Amino acid sequence: MYQFWGLAMAEAVKKLRPEYRNINIRQILMLRLPLAGRVSILHRISGALLFFLLPLVLYLLEQSLNSELNFAFLKACFSYPLVNLVAVVLSWVYLFHFCAGLRHLLLDMHYALTKRGSKQTSILVLVVSSILTIAVAFKLFGAF
Repeated sequence: MYQFWGLAMAEAVKKLRPEYRNINIRQILMLRLPLAGRVSILHRISGALLFFLLPLVLYLLEQSLNSELNFAFLKACFSYPLVNLVAVVLSWVYLFHFCAGLRHLLLDMHYALTKRGSKQTSILVLVVSSILTIAVAFKLFGAF
């Protein structure tokens, strides 16, 4: 009797659960997330980019410290606008990841856990990282 009842419950639970099949990437990307969710996803993406680009950045650092000739060569590479643009994008990735990491630390300390506080800290992360990136871009393009 118990086994029959267990099977009936298992079938009832199985019938109540919705089945999600054939979900494509377009449906995932079209989800309407709050700003805090988007900042969190961007934090993960920027962390992955930093992780995968770290060997390249370390190699360039090693080459610049190897000799004066290599340093002069890398300095000459930064005279090209495309290289500066890539450097600005990489600096935004780093600065955004840093600011979002500070936001996550605040959330771990139970600050700004409400919807309003979460939205405000998300806006703050985007504004601060953008302002710092603009300052880096001005420096790279020779404004000061």
